Amino acid sequence: MSDVTVTDAPEHKRYEARIGDDVAGVAAYIRTPDMIAFIHTEVQDAYEGRGVGSALARTALDAAREQGLRVLAICPFFEGWLAKHPEYADLQYEPASKVSD
Repeated sequence: MSDVTVTDAPEHKRYEARIGDDVAGVAAYIRTPDMIAFIHTEVQDAYEGRGVGSALARTALDAAREQGLRVLAICPFFEGWLAKHPEYADLQYEPASKVSD
Protein backbone atom coordinates (compact mmCIF):
# COMPACT_ATOMS: atom_id res chain seq x y z
CA MET A 1 0.00 0.00 0.00
CA SER A 2 1.70 3.19 -1.17
CA ASP A 3 0.10 5.60 1.30
CA VAL A 4 1.42 3.72 4.37
CA THR A 5 4.58 5.08 5.97
CA VAL A 6 6.31 2.86 8.52
CA THR A 7 8.92 4.16 10.95
CA ASP A 8 10.68 2.83 14.00
CA ALA A 9 9.69 4.64 17.20
CA PRO A 10 12.33 3.30 19.61
CA GLU A 11 11.15 5.58 22.41
CA HIS A 12 7.87 3.61 22.32
CA LYS A 13 9.54 0.27 21.44
CA ARG A 14 7.42 -0.17 18.35
CA TYR A 15 7.17 0.34 14.64
CA GLU A 16 4.37 2.69 13.64
CA ALA A 17 2.42 2.60 10.39
CA ARG A 18 0.88 5.93 9.49
CA ILE A 19 -1.60 6.92 6.86
CA GLY A 20 -1.45 10.67 6.72
CA ASP A 21 -1.29 11.85 10.33
CA ASP A 22 -3.12 8.80 11.68
CA VAL A 23 -1.35 5.90 13.40
CA ALA A 24 -2.98 3.06 11.48
CA GLY A 25 -1.08 0.24 13.18
CA VAL A 26 1.81 -0.67 15.44
CA ALA A 27 4.20 -3.58 15.95
CA ALA A 28 5.61 -3.64 19.49
CA TYR A 29 9.00 -5.18 20.12
CA ILE A 30 11.70 -5.99 22.63
CA ARG A 31 15.23 -5.48 21.31
CA THR A 32 18.57 -6.86 22.47
CA PRO A 33 21.93 -6.22 20.82
CA ASP A 34 21.51 -9.27 18.55
CA MET A 35 17.76 -9.94 18.41
CA ILE A 36 14.38 -8.27 18.05
CA ALA A 37 11.27 -9.99 19.40
CA PHE A 38 7.93 -8.88 18.00
CA ILE A 39 5.42 -9.22 20.80
CA HIS A 40 2.23 -7.55 19.57
CA THR A 41 0.85 -6.17 16.31
CA GLU A 42 -2.32 -4.14 16.08
CA VAL A 43 -4.05 -2.45 13.15
CA GLN A 44 -6.83 0.05 13.77
CA ASP A 45 -10.24 -1.22 12.63
CA ALA A 46 -10.60 1.60 10.08
CA TYR A 47 -7.45 0.38 8.30
CA GLU A 48 -8.00 -3.39 8.37
CA GLY A 49 -7.50 -5.12 5.03
CA ARG A 50 -5.44 -2.27 3.54
CA GLY A 51 -2.00 -3.85 3.85
CA VAL A 52 -0.99 -2.02 7.02
CA GLY A 53 0.10 -5.17 8.85
CA SER A 54 2.13 -6.37 5.89
CA ALA A 55 3.80 -2.96 5.58
CA LEU A 56 4.73 -3.12 9.27
CA ALA A 57 6.14 -6.63 8.98
CA ARG A 58 8.09 -6.03 5.78
CA THR A 59 9.63 -2.77 7.00
CA ALA A 60 10.52 -4.15 10.44
CA LEU A 61 12.02 -7.34 9.01
CA ASP A 62 13.99 -5.47 6.36
CA ALA A 63 15.38 -3.25 9.13
CA ALA A 64 16.28 -6.31 11.21
CA ARG A 65 18.17 -7.72 8.23
CA GLU A 66 20.04 -4.45 7.68
CA GLN A 67 20.99 -4.32 11.37
CA GLY A 68 22.07 -7.97 11.51
CA LEU A 69 19.39 -8.90 14.05
CA ARG A 70 17.71 -12.26 14.49
CA VAL A 71 13.92 -12.22 14.76
CA LEU A 72 11.76 -13.91 17.37
CA ALA A 73 8.09 -13.86 16.38
CA ILE A 74 6.11 -14.07 19.62
CA CYS A 75 3.21 -12.20 18.04
CA PRO A 76 0.88 -14.53 16.09
CA PHE A 77 0.65 -12.02 13.23
CA PHE A 78 4.43 -11.95 12.71
CA GLU A 79 4.65 -15.71 13.11
CA GLY A 80 2.00 -16.22 10.41
CA TRP A 81 3.49 -13.56 8.14
CA LEU A 82 6.93 -15.18 8.33
CA ALA A 83 5.41 -18.57 7.51
CA LYS A 84 3.94 -17.08 4.32
CA HIS A 85 7.18 -15.29 3.32
CA PRO A 86 10.05 -17.79 3.24
CA GLU A 87 12.39 -15.09 1.92
CA TYR A 88 12.66 -13.96 5.56
CA ALA A 89 13.25 -17.42 7.07
CA ASP A 90 16.97 -16.72 7.48
CA LEU A 91 16.16 -14.05 10.08
CA GLN A 92 14.35 -16.35 12.48
CA TYR A 93 15.99 -16.80 15.85
CA GLU A 94 17.27 -20.26 16.66
CA PRO A 95 18.58 -21.03 20.17
CA ALA A 96 22.34 -21.57 20.25
CA SER A 97 21.91 -24.75 22.25
CA LYS A 98 19.03 -27.06 22.92
CA VAL A 99 18.40 -28.88 26.17
CA SER A 100 18.42 -32.65 25.75
CA ASP A 101 17.01 -35.32 28.05
